[in-house]
Amino acid sequence: MSATRGSVRIATTCLVSLFFLMGCQEEKVTGPTTADRSREHEAIAAKVAIKKAKAKKKAPKAVAEAKLDAASLAAVDFMFRYDERGKRDPFRSFKWEHLALAQKHDAMRGPLEQFDVAQLSLVAVVWKTGSPKALVSDPSGHAYVVGAGSRIGKNRGRVVTIDDNLVLIKETYVDYLGHETTKDIEMRIRRSHGG
Repeated sequence: MSATRGSVRIATTCLVSLFFLMGCQEEKVTGPTTADRSREHEAIAAKVAIKKAKAKKKAPKAVAEAKLDAASLAAVDFMFRYDERGKRDPFRSFKWEHLALAQKHDAMRGPLEQFDVAQLSLVAVVWKTGSPKALVSDPSGHAYVVGAGSRIGKNRGRVVTIDDNLVLIKETYVDYLGHETTKDIEMRIRRSHGG
């Protein structure tokens, strides 16, 4: 048994050393070497140097062309004058212009345009004349004389007709899509009950 053990050890040692020797063999290098890489870098550096030299030769010509372009632009600029009349300010936002117009319109509103038509009351009517008039009071008690075409109410209302104890108002509503609809509203004189 000891002889077989010894021969197994020898065989195992031989196999291990054989694998070790096979692994230590020098492999053939297939990729580029460091010498190849350094030659490539030198070639690229030479190409860059050539391009820089060509660019330096072209630089005076490009500067001369730029001066000619600047001179021709100056001649065009000398002849052209910008007239801002009738044009909007290009640095002003459309949104702010719209708000400014709305604020200007609110500032130009009359006292009866500050209230809803339902808040106003018809006090008196003079209607058998060439231009009928009506007396309308606001919630605070101030009275105003209105005629046909007068502005009244928050929704761009206009007095259409004035008749016996009646004032007909046409209001214009604008929905979220920008569509306008009109509505006729009647204001009547309130009669007091009792004696």
